[in-house]
Amino acid sequence: MSNTVKNRVIGVDIRVDHTTIAVVDQRGNILGTDSFLTTDYPDVNNFLTMLSERIVTTAEANGGFENIRSVGISAPSSNCLTGCIENAANMPWKGVIPLAAMLRDRIGLAVAVGNDAHITALGEHVYGAAHGMQNFVVVSFGHGGLGSCIYSNGLPYLGTGGSAGEMGHTCVEAGGRLCGCGRQGCLETYVTDRGMVQTAKELMQESTKPSLMRSLQEVTSIAIAQCCEQGDELAMEVFRKTGDYLGLGLANIASILDPEAIILADLPDEVFRNLIEPTKEAFDRYVFRNIKDKVRLVLAGLNNNERDVLGAAALAWTVQEYSLFK
Repeated sequence: MSNTVKNRVIGVDIRVDHTTIAVVDQRGNILGTDSFLTTDYPDVNNFLTMLSERIVTTAEANGGFENIRSVGISAPSSNCLTGCIENAANMPWKGVIPLAAMLRDRIGLAVAVGNDAHITALGEHVYGAAHGMQNFVVVSFGHGGLGSCIYSNGLPYLGTGGSAGEMGHTCVEAGGRLCGCGRQGCLETYVTDRGMVQTAKELMQESTKPSLMRSLQEVTSIAIAQCCEQGDELAMEVFRKTGDYLGLGLANIASILDPEAIILADLPDEVFRNLIEPTKEAFDRYVFRNIKDKVRLVLAGLNNNERDVLGAAALAWTVQEYSLFK
């Protein structure tokens, strides 16, 4: 048995379009990274084969695989209590995927899996805007949907089965837009990139008003924001409608939890600049009056490209060490 103290972990961020792997030391320094397209692997077994290979090669290139203590993974719709991806609405792998167990069997190290929103919150709590806070909510826009994580008394609130915090799947419009989860009117269908694009297309169909959006080669939330910043009235209306839905959703969660802050993560700067004011206006209109002006709405503090691998690495340090090679 080796007495060597392993001083590095692997953080993995699985997103709808791509997967990022990072070697991270005890101080949170990212020593090396690699990435590949998630979309190239619609079969989860093939995906895990590629992930295993990339973990080993990235570790070997950055101090050696023998120095890796454990692996932490951020993945949509995953449950940290079971280590499974469970019925992900926006991923190609359907049903329940025992991701932690499958990867552990392949690489022989301890593996922890966390919901992407929980990992985002953990990264912000350890390294970012929520550092030092005890009661806060992180809302994440970056994994194809709208995720959220609740921190209470310094710890994430997971609920009975590990699924707490699905704010994106709260209903804000009865009989509204069809969501990937199979229900109608979910908040994420109105406030994510895809939701904003749908709102823009609906407004252009309903109105003959001139708009810079009509000449866009590709309608995206960033492109809509750029039109808005040029004074485009229809683009401004997209943000007003989006902000109204988002402000309503945030006001509901704030009225229930009374947090110190709600931290918005994975929003492009252009989108945040144009969305924050209509969101705050709606939030103030809908929130319980006793906590109005006491809950801050702030942008996440960490780099969008690093936050979730750092959060996943922080999770990796918490799992009990395990190795087939001891």
